[in-house]
Amino acid sequence: MSVSALYLGTVVHTRLRPVRHRLRYRMLTLLLDLDEIPALAQRLRLFSVDRFNLFGFSERDHLAAGGEPLRRQVEAALAAAGIAPDGGPIRLLAMPRVLGSVFNPLSLFFCHGGDGALRAVLYEVNNTFGQRHSYLIPVDGPGLPIRQECAKDFYVSPFMDMTLRYRFRLTPPAEKFGVAIEVRDDAGTVLTAGFAARRHALTDGALLRGFLRHPLLAAQVLGGIHWEAVKLWRKGMCVQPRPVPPPEPISIVPAGRVT
Repeated sequence: MSVSALYLGTVVHTRLRPVRHRLRYRMLTLLLDLDEIPALAQRLRLFSVDRFNLFGFSERDHLAAGGEPLRRQVEAALAAAGIAPDGGPIRLLAMPRVLGSVFNPLSLFFCHGGDGALRAVLYEVNNTFGQRHSYLIPVDGPGLPIRQECAKDFYVSPFMDMTLRYRFRLTPPAEKFGVAIEVRDDAGTVLTAGFAARRHALTDGALLRGFLRHPLLAAQVLGGIHWEAVKLWRKGMCVQPRPVPPPEPISIVPAGRVT
């Protein structure tokens, strides 16, 4: 049985300080088991790999574009974190290409061991300046929801400085999926963001219905980001200087349970 699936849900962002601001958008994502992708492209008429279609996927849209295969890159990061790769499933939750275009503010790689246990989550972040960075965080124990945190190493929003921390709370994809992100400074929470979605079987019919709801997904996401930025600027938010990206493409974060 295929693990890969379509997830439809809603993204919500709430900025608490120094001004209040809230946004809410419907979103379409795919959960793709990296080992299933070639078979999916053979089975589905509306999904292709590395060629134009209604929906598509290309490895160059993630991690080091044009580098090693995604599985090899993720396994190298796992090894750097002290997690010995053993061929377990690696599953990517991200927005697909729609009519050849894509922009993913956040993609999630769920890294499982050969026994099926979730060993780590890799959070891949793209900003609107054409830059990309990832955080690999080992999973500390079997309990749900998974709670993780790390320091912010990468410039994302032009209205947020770099002296911040991320707290993640997520439930891995099943019939439902949910991830909540809390952005914090020394005074407390600055912003919260979340995505809650429900699983749908990955069929041509489901893809067509998803397309009719989100025909220009990348434009919707990028347009929404820039429109919300205009509204924040009009509320008096100041643009923060953009530093040089981290020298390493993936920040390896030590394991540690968040309380």
